[in-house]
Amino acid sequence: MRPRPTTTATTTPQIPTVLTLGVEEEFLLLDPATGESMPVADRVRGALSGTAREQSRQEFRHSMVEMVTPVSPDLGELREHLVTLRQAAAQAADAAGARLVAVGATPVCEAHRTVPDEQRYHDMSRRFGPVAHDPAVCGCHVHVGVPDRELAVQVCNHLRQWLPVVQALTANSPLHDGRDTGHASWRSMQLERWPSIGPTPHFDSAADYDATVADLITAGIMLDAAMVYWYARPSAAYPTVEVRVGDVCPTVDDTVLVAGLVRALVATLIDDVRAGVPAPRIRDCLVAAAHWRAAHDGVDGKLVDLRSGRPRPAWDLVDDLVVTVTPALARHGDLDLVRRELDRVRRDGTGATRQRRIMAGTDGDVRAVLAHLAAQTVST
Repeated sequence: MRPRPTTTATTTPQIPTVLTLGVEEEFLLLDPATGESMPVADRVRGALSGTAREQSRQEFRHSMVEMVTPVSPDLGELREHLVTLRQAAAQAADAAGARLVAVGATPVCEAHRTVPDEQRYHDMSRRFGPVAHDPAVCGCHVHVGVPDRELAVQVCNHLRQWLPVVQALTANSPLHDGRDTGHASWRSMQLERWPSIGPTPHFDSAADYDATVADLITAGIMLDAAMVYWYARPSAAYPTVEVRVGDVCPTVDDTVLVAGLVRALVATLIDDVRAGVPAPRIRDCLVAAAHWRAAHDGVDGKLVDLRSGRPRPAWDLVDDLVVTVTPALARHGDLDLVRRELDRVRRDGTGATRQRRIMAGTDGDVRAVLAHLAAQTVST
């Protein structure tokens, strides 16, 4: 192991007042009759055309498709992209005999778990064994434009105390094997089996980040730098901070809400870094515990307040987050929208809460839940 590089002085980066946004959404392709996963991703992507095809990505499962928005300056434009891409993907899925469903984890079963025929996927399969063949999970990854990598690493340090709150708001995967797991985000539990997924460690600098990733590749934990799957990271592909802690959201409005909060949070933390505010040094085990609690309770119970180490009602922490980022929300023109959408989620619940409500009202009919989710996926 090499010595850890320390922070070095850098020129203050020029960051725009309004930060750009992009979102990656992963979806499951499910059998309309049984709810089982269908290995038809190639057919679905083949049926896409134009911009939708260009904005689609092959995923690690034949039952998944990913859609990636263009870069957007505001939430209204982002919403238009999300609607267009979801509807295009849903139409292509319908043509393949499947439903496009925005749900965080495989709700019934996935019989076909081989990886697509790409060398990197085969390498991952050999290295990680059965972990690489767990049922598919789907996330929502929010990219916020931060073109200075040193700053991006420091922002990720500051994000550690707030990401469990974001995770709780996105919880949308309570089901596994047709039953309620007791967790609002079963996706989060399933992903813990991967050695390179979890809370982002604290780094002194971008050089420290790079050296650590190199050591983990040497140790065999990762095949390459693209396997950094921490909950926040300087993106491997774009000049952004990528927040990847959340389940895919059931509706476009849910995704827009999360994107708005994440952008405001990143903007707020950029201001903190520039003001010389140090990131709190929170024990890794406590951060991991806060994420477990967020995955278990969602916003229907309590979350761990990482500023005090104590559990508090989840919505109290959501309110604290909103107070913290209110100036950034106002600066981006997002304050009214975010407040309105949070009122809706407070009233109607997260995706996990809504799924459980349907289960309770239909005597545990998973198909009713999935039909509802499929409709919500393309709702406008």
